[in-house]
Amino acid sequence: MPERRMDRIIVITGLSGSGKSVALEALEDAGFYCVDNLPVILLKKFLELPVEQGAELSGLAFVMDLRERGFVDAFPAIYHDLRESGYVVEVWFMEADVGVIVRRYSQTRRHHPLSNDRPLMDAIRLEIKRLASIRELACRVIDTSAYNIHELKSLIFELAGESVRMPAMCINILSFGFKHGIPPEADIVMDVRFIKNPYFVSGLRPLDGRSSAVRRFVLEKNETMLFLKRFFELIDFLIPEYEKENRAYLTIAFGCTGGIHRSVAVAEAIFDHLRSPERNIKLIHRDVDLED
Repeated sequence: MPERRMDRIIVITGLSGSGKSVALEALEDAGFYCVDNLPVILLKKFLELPVEQGAELSGLAFVMDLRERGFVDAFPAIYHDLRESGYVVEVWFMEADVGVIVRRYSQTRRHHPLSNDRPLMDAIRLEIKRLASIRELACRVIDTSAYNIHELKSLIFELAGESVRMPAMCINILSFGFKHGIPPEADIVMDVRFIKNPYFVSGLRPLDGRSSAVRRFVLEKNETMLFLKRFFELIDFLIPEYEKENRAYLTIAFGCTGGIHRSVAVAEAIFDHLRSPERNIKLIHRDVDLED
């Protein structure tokens, strides 16, 4: 008998081009230990390996399909053997309409594993025929024809249930100076050079936007207060929408000329507005310590 059981053991299989890789990526993001194209003969040996102490796993997930020549013949017997040994293995069979798969292959320009000298349509139909016996073992048959990548990931999280807990989206609030270049990782870039520049105010030049004096100068301007009011409303709307897309990161960048005064003060205000115990949020001042 195996020394331990995983709460979830999922074997993802099905048609090429049906979204198996997307499903595996979603489960990996949600805390599953994932293996792509594991030889089916190694599955039971893999499950008998000890789990690392302290490892917090939602479960194990494997993609197995016709890329392995012996998969169709070997999998049913191995699957039944695992069940008799006490393992609860879920088989998820992924498929899509033939026309959808053809379109996906034309977009990616990949070769079908059964193509050889066959036309793509013939290769897909042959795969459907060969995998029919595997499909009968599935506890879930997932038709991905109508899903885009983000919708499919959301579906996988939903199907996996409570064991799948998507990590909170990491929100980076970043200040920068345009003269040092726009940060390439930024998803949203806001130019705050419309605010009066403390650089030209006696006594404020040697300070930066983290100081109370510069913050008051920048944030108490009428145009800044109006900007923040409207941006708070915008970002409060956008963040839940980005979270629905299961994004791992969202970087919101605020730029001024040097990245020392205005952008820093505004980024601090945005960070204070968004900060909460439920959020994974970081504040980064990229250029604040660079020489002006």
